[in-house]
Amino acid sequence: MNITSYESLLSVARKQAEPQRLLFVFLKTFLPKDHKDDEANRFHSGQGGALQPIMCVDKTLDELGSFSDLVTESERMEQDWQIVLVASLSGRGGMAPSSDEAEQPLKMMVQTVETGGKLSNFMAFDRNGYPIQFGN
Repeated sequence: MNITSYESLLSVARKQAEPQRLLFVFLKTFLPKDHKDDEANRFHSGQGGALQPIMCVDKTLDELGSFSDLVTESERMEQDWQIVLVASLSGRGGMAPSSDEAEQPLKMMVQTVETGGKLSNFMAFDRNGYPIQFGN
């Protein structure tokens, strides 16, 4: 399974044996107050910094369009984000998981960010739709 873009993520999700619900956690980057000069330089050049979850949403594949549509929808929430984490939740018996079933996995994704957990377990895209890979 080679996922290289948001579109390929949707394509792979549609090919799964059970219907999928995608989970999105939108992140803001910021420079921590206790930063060092080299950290500030990296941050201002577009690298490094810390991540803060600012909103999350779950959607079935039928509710999703292009990445541009996702960005437009997020802009209505008036939140400035730089990265979106994406995970997939698999259904059972031909039924996609409900939003209620997605609540706990979304909370776990948020907690992973807040505790500095392993973000490489998730797909990640920048605001332009380019894939991001984390080293942890």
